[in-house]
Amino acid sequence: MEKRNQAAKLIIGAVVVIIAVLFLAGIVGRHDVKYKSSPLSREDIEYKQVEAPNASGYDGTITASDWNAVYPDIAVSWGRNAENDEVVDYLELDPYLIEIYEGYGFAKDYGSARGHNYTLTDVAKTKRPHGMANCLTCKTPNFTKLVNDEGVGVYSRPFDEVYAQITENNGETVSCYTCHANNPGNGTEPKENLTVTHSYITKALGENIKTIDPGILACGQCHIEYYFNPDTKETTMPHGSVDAMTPEATYDYFTGIGFSDWTQESTGAKMLKVQHPEMETVLLGKHAGTLNCADCHMPVVQNAETQNIYHSHTLVSPLKDKTLLESCLTCHKDLGVKNTDEMITFVQNIQNRITAEETRVGNLLMEFKKALVAANQSGKWDEAKLDEVRELYRKAQWFFDYCYVENSEGAHNSELATRCLNTAEELINQGMALLNVE
Repeated sequence: MEKRNQAAKLIIGAVVVIIAVLFLAGIVGRHDVKYKSSPLSREDIEYKQVEAPNASGYDGTITASDWNAVYPDIAVSWGRNAENDEVVDYLELDPYLIEIYEGYGFAKDYGSARGHNYTLTDVAKTKRPHGMANCLTCKTPNFTKLVNDEGVGVYSRPFDEVYAQITENNGETVSCYTCHANNPGNGTEPKENLTVTHSYITKALGENIKTIDPGILACGQCHIEYYFNPDTKETTMPHGSVDAMTPEATYDYFTGIGFSDWTQESTGAKMLKVQHPEMETVLLGKHAGTLNCADCHMPVVQNAETQNIYHSHTLVSPLKDKTLLESCLTCHKDLGVKNTDEMITFVQNIQNRITAEETRVGNLLMEFKKALVAANQSGKWDEAKLDEVRELYRKAQWFFDYCYVENSEGAHNSELATRCLNTAEELINQGMALLNVE
């Protein structure tokens, strides 16, 4: 009996030693190896303490391939963005845009964005003219690094010259450096591992940058409304705080500095072209109080083999990912949405409504434009009266465009999308009344 007890003690002792060794080796007792069947959140991620790899980028940027050995799951998930290669031709889908954008590059070529893996390819092949390098602003971290190293004079350099410099040196499309710089990611939560690399963001926001979630800024540094400064040609934000990000305030800013993207010859109107104000739209809505871009577009997942928990860097619509849809229900159950299928229907109903309104108001805007063209070319109208109508047309187009080019079709902020379309219609009606057109 005594020998049995001694044997049992030896076995138990050996098991304890094995468990201790495994724990110290990091195989048990950590978030990144303990498989979880319950829904995951970013709190389940355990951030590694690592050294940044040597930079292989020609300009000192640490490339995605450099990070592969450190963060293999993230690198693989980022590469899957190449699967998003479908392009919708908006000019074919909504032909009224050709009339509205007449005289500007978007009337020649306007397609939906593909995965971030294609940014350099797509900017090179677009039919929209780009004489200067500022068109590369959000297409490659190598351009960002070039601006940060050499200053704003880079923006006005010839596009072909800078594009060749980047591609001939194996430059990258949007990649790790864009949102993280050369940060090894040793923070204890996501926001500590993000870096705003685009200097025009920090220049515009100043101290106000601290009021915006880094998880929104990381994506928002490209997904914003911007313009090219007429003097320096540098990419510039037209607002320096969240309060100034409304479409009304931004329009007033452009009017105050006398800015226009182009003069439309047929109407004589000095027009504005909205870019893609996703950050503004989110920050002006309800979602920004509790969510950032990663929460809705980068699900937390677990590698079944290694059991590592991480933020997937395959950027997806929440409607195509059950994990993300489950997180939506956290708040939307209070609105009567019971399950993920109902959540999809809830969002699609918003998007269908906004899309239908865009089509209706877009066609109204096209008819307004045609009426203004006729008045402008008739030679019968007083120039002051025409300028009054031109201002209404310019403003109506701005509010319509603010909704149309924001890529969520109302999902980010349905109230703002509705307000923009309603405002555009009111302005159209005022203009048509001045032209005495029923």
